Amino acid sequence: MDPTCPSECIYNLIPSDLKEPPQPPRYISIFKATVKDDMQKAKTAMKTMGPAKVEVPSPKDFLKKHSKEKTLPPKKKFDRNMPKKPAVPLRTDHPVMGIQSGKNFINTNAADVIMGVAKKPKPIYVDKRTGDKHDVEPSGLVPKYINKKDYGVTPEYICRRNEELKKAQEEYDRYIQENLKKAAMKRLSDEEREAVLQGLKKNWEEVHKEFQSLSVFIDSIPKKIRKQRLEEEMKQLEHDIGVIEKHKIIYIANNA
Repeated sequence: MDPTCPSECIYNLIPSDLKEPPQPPRYISIFKATVKDDMQKAKTAMKTMGPAKVEVPSPKDFLKKHSKEKTLPPKKKFDRNMPKKPAVPLRTDHPVMGIQSGKNFINTNAADVIMGVAKKPKPIYVDKRTGDKHDVEPSGLVPKYINKKDYGVTPEYICRRNEELKKAQEEYDRYIQENLKKAAMKRLSDEEREAVLQGLKKNWEEVHKEFQSLSVFIDSIPKKIRKQRLEEEMKQLEHDIGVIEKHKIIYIANNA
């Protein structure tokens, strides 16, 4: 009999009721309380529904009759004999009549016109053949801006901005020069060069000793990876040793 298959049983022929699995517990975020507090802090009090707590009116301050009616101003004493308007002229009062002036208005007006300065016509221009007239001054055809005293002069704010840009550029150039001086090349002394060379050779010997201790059969992926890593380290150390032995004078960047 196949062990993977269950043994036959007559009870397996009876249909059984399928039981629904219980539902997992409802997810509740751990940040619910934090978000709720933030929302309460962000809310504005008394924005739409009025104050949160309204003071209950006192039973003694009930609405009384005529309490909301407008009060009239205080009554003034009326004097019937006090005049309000000027008196009507009497029948015996006659206006002043018969006064005449000796001025000749015709000659005076003629002299004013002759001696006065002629009125200059308003400058206009016509842009259509039908004769539509328009003022020349607001049209832009009159060169009035070039006649101003400050025409062609650089505004003060632009001069001030140019000075600020110039100062910023000078500070930036000074900063670059200081960084270049700090990052200038430094010559490696003979003692330091020899110490670096001996350290590289010592590291190569340690890596070579570790490489020699590898097993003869490389039959697993970790062993292959380790062998490749050791070969790369030995190759890099041999390259560095050759470069230092080849060049007697070495310069390095001064990052201090």
